[in-house]
Amino acid sequence: MRATRQWYLGRALRRRKQVKPDRLRTKKIARDDILCFVTQRNERIRLPYFLDYYRNLGVNHFLIVDNDSDDGSAGYLRKQRDVSLWHAKGSYKAARFGMDWINWLLFRYGTGHWCLTVDPDELLVYPHCDTRPLQALVQWMDASKLKAFPAMLLDMYPKGRIGDQPYREGQNPLDIASCFDPANYMIHKNGLYGNLWIQGGPRARSFFGRTPDLAPALNKVPLVRWQRPYVYVSSTHMALPRSLNQVYDEDGGERISGALLHTKFLSTFIAKSTEEMERGEHYANSQEYRAYNAGLQNDMILYHPESREIEDWRQLQDLGLISQGNWA
Repeated sequence: MRATRQWYLGRALRRRKQVKPDRLRTKKIARDDILCFVTQRNERIRLPYFLDYYRNLGVNHFLIVDNDSDDGSAGYLRKQRDVSLWHAKGSYKAARFGMDWINWLLFRYGTGHWCLTVDPDELLVYPHCDTRPLQALVQWMDASKLKAFPAMLLDMYPKGRIGDQPYREGQNPLDIASCFDPANYMIHKNGLYGNLWIQGGPRARSFFGRTPDLAPALNKVPLVRWQRPYVYVSSTHMALPRSLNQVYDEDGGERISGALLHTKFLSTFIAKSTEEMERGEHYANSQEYRAYNAGLQNDMILYHPESREIEDWRQLQDLGLISQGNWA
């Protein structure tokens, strides 16, 4: 897969001029800092909680690409002392849904660092996250010679209709989107890239009931000890070299893993789904957003009798959705 990896890296290098520096503070990045890489568009209302959440978790610096927002996001991010900001006016879709931009920044600034790549609606949860910061996790991973940390995307949703409870700036989105599916997941191995492919949850049962194989992928490898030759291939679902995807034990044991609590389904999603459907900048001509938009017209409710309310990482481990592996 070396030629494939070099091709993706070449794409990122050729498109680096699409990412224009806006407010850079990269000189502040220290040798052992944990870095967070983000592409965002019109997420101003989410940003205060998102940034504080990851600051409290242990992120030292944020490297953010703003894809031509018009809601004040860029102005807000410029004022954050731990944020370096770039502006990309080009097509999100043509940039492989932003991954060409992120791969360039990872290549330029991420080498040698533990790098966390997430969306503004994703909150990382890992074993002992309530008592141990990210620095403790990555130090243990370094000592264990692990270079990538997997996390299942866990869709969160409210008990009632999506729009019933307005989301306020700075609010914990889990105060509203507090429920998730404890089961209903399918998993298989991707023979080419060596990663596990996970599908299911509320989006699969609500929008892809007749075509479950087309449901969104829930497997991610968001935290990596980055090296210059590395690339993400499809969002953070899989990476190259393939060793970054081999984050599971095939001999019956367990390795450490976490979850990305996916808080997409808030009241803000109603306007967002319409905008993204019209822009057509997402995968498969925004087919997924078209399904969302149709559901929203019918007062979409994702909650069902088997839903669970989120408690803590221990609950997720008891359900088999995350694992502490050997990190006791």
